[in-house]
Amino acid sequence: MINVKKIKETYNRQTLNGIVLVALFASAAFQISQIDLLSSLGISPLIVGIVLGIFYGNTLRQHLPQEWVPGILFSSKILLRIGIVFFGFRITFQDLWHVGIDGLLISCIMVTTTFLLGSFCGPRFFGLSPRLSMLTAAGSSICGAAAVLATEPVVKAKPHESSIAVGTVVLFGTLSMFLYPILQKTGILGLSAQEYGMFVGGTIHEVAHAVAAGQAVSFDAGNTAVIVKMLRVMLIAPLLIFLGLWLAHKTAAGEKQETRIVFPWFALFFILCAGFNSLGITPASVVAFITKADVFILTMAMCALGIETRLEKVKKVGAAPFYLAILMYLWLTLGGYGITKLILKFI
Repeated sequence: MINVKKIKETYNRQTLNGIVLVALFASAAFQISQIDLLSSLGISPLIVGIVLGIFYGNTLRQHLPQEWVPGILFSSKILLRIGIVFFGFRITFQDLWHVGIDGLLISCIMVTTTFLLGSFCGPRFFGLSPRLSMLTAAGSSICGAAAVLATEPVVKAKPHESSIAVGTVVLFGTLSMFLYPILQKTGILGLSAQEYGMFVGGTIHEVAHAVAAGQAVSFDAGNTAVIVKMLRVMLIAPLLIFLGLWLAHKTAAGEKQETRIVFPWFALFFILCAGFNSLGITPASVVAFITKADVFILTMAMCALGIETRLEKVKKVGAAPFYLAILMYLWLTLGGYGITKLILKFI
């Protein structure tokens, strides 16, 4: 007679083994990210995590017990959504008032135009899949690797597509972190500290990159950059909601039959967490613990994503995603500068 209870217990234990393995990778990513060189470059544990995962996934992956795979998948899917939800504790609605309508407009315009640019040009001019195009566009337009992670379940992307999108974020976000302060200090940009902060927050990819580029000029510029950048992060929720509804409608129309709408509920919970954090009733120490734990959870998701990434699939895509990322980077830098100047001049 088959002992169903024993089989279930074994399955759960094996799944837990896979989760523990991913947690060990995430712990290593945290330690490596603290190295002075990586820390100075604004390389977050999330980025280190996906690199470690890809290395393991393409070298020793065959030694991973098959029974552990559900734990890897749990980390790349369920933990991913949990991490995005608690990402809301980084934000308060009061941040909107600190930069006013100027910062809000810059954030909305840059997020909308960059995402539409990438989503439209990727399939039509570079031959990319709509999934990869939207992932790359999300990473460039909102908040780098975290935005790629958040968008991945909505567009039902493959692991290697998410890894490629994250790669473009690392490359161009790091470039901006060094380039922007040089352009400002040499007088080429000709912006005040607050204007520069808005430009940085409205156009740079990762939060860490925005912090570094802002603080490299002045304390005030750094503060403004962080606030505007977090406004862009906040826009991830409405973007995912509209994207999920649009994709569901498009699928239903294409199949000529009733299709279940895959709604990104975690985006709504993200807003709820931000709203709860805005009440100011949660102790600062608790918020700090939640945000630190959340980084670890997202790092686990990135490690799991890397483990499931196959480099041969990445090679098949070629250089097209980076061409698309270059196009969006030029828009973020040149177009973002022009939009920042116009908004600050007329509003």
